[in-house]
Amino acid sequence: MQRDAEQAVKALQDAIVDALVQGQRIEIRGFGSFSIHHRPERTGRNPRSGESVLVPAKRLPHFKPGKALREAVDFAPTA
Repeated sequence: MQRDAEQAVKALQDAIVDALVQGQRIEIRGFGSFSIHHRPERTGRNPRSGESVLVPAKRLPHFKPGKALREAVDFAPTA
């Protein structure tokens, strides 16, 4: 049973990664949504030398929790 759960989680993870690589947005109702955020090219600074460095543009995964997940985490049980 644990092996079946591991396979299901791995399949879900692979599907999310494949969709994000293709630039798609994934939404799991009640849980949240995964999307890609684009960071433009920018000039950074090397903290050791103070030298300016060009940081290339990149695509990063972004997760936004759904309302049900936010409410479940925010719930504080009374003692």
